[in-house]
Amino acid sequence: MKAVILAAGIASRLRPLTNNTPKCLLKVGSKSILELTIENLIANRISDIVIVTGYLDSMIVDFMNEKFPYLKITYCHNELYASTNNIYSLWLAYESLAGDDMLLMDSDIVFDKEIIAKLLNSGFKNCLALKKHNVSDEEIKVKADNHGRILEISKEVKPEEAEGESIGIEIFSGNLLTELFSAIKHKVVKEKKVNIFYEAAFQELIDNNHDIFIVDVTEHFCMEIDTAADLQLAGELMDKQGK
Repeated sequence: MKAVILAAGIASRLRPLTNNTPKCLLKVGSKSILELTIENLIANRISDIVIVTGYLDSMIVDFMNEKFPYLKITYCHNELYASTNNIYSLWLAYESLAGDDMLLMDSDIVFDKEIIAKLLNSGFKNCLALKKHNVSDEEIKVKADNHGRILEISKEVKPEEAEGESIGIEIFSGNLLTELFSAIKHKVVKEKKVNIFYEAAFQELIDNNHDIFIVDVTEHFCMEIDTAADLQLAGELMDKQGK
């Protein structure tokens, strides 16, 4: 299995903190978001990692070379990071996967390593981590059937119909990756939809009768970092938990 970390964005909502630092290198307590993520991967015995870079990419490469020189890291650079969304960054990682299973991760999540373990041990070949809480219009929401099979995934899912929020950590089998990237290619290359979320491709798989399941990780700490307030709160919560 290879981990794919999408770390291309500018993170304008975190300015001025991101004026000279990529979002994933901002610190939560004494460690950067990226360092915490890599440590979680190592704890789950995943050491083959693809990082899609963009904004201030050399800083990410330098950090990884210094901190984790023993890991196998493949870099894919999104030159269009300022005008594209995560579906385009994911598209750039395709050739680096070479048919392996994929653990896909956004680079702005602070989370417990147990979340990865729970996905790996779920029994599902294709699944995503779900946090149950009172969702709002801005979150990627998931509607599922009684068996945990996803029916809809997008910001447009009605909050009252949602099981919860997709936190941005997913597993796909090598077999389904071919279908996933076929859907992404159609949207990115043919339709030129480079500024949409990758969940649009997930939905296409679901509409074509491919099963993707939710894995409830509500009991474990996870937090998306979008603002300076998020960064501070995440640090405080981790301190309380002794992380």
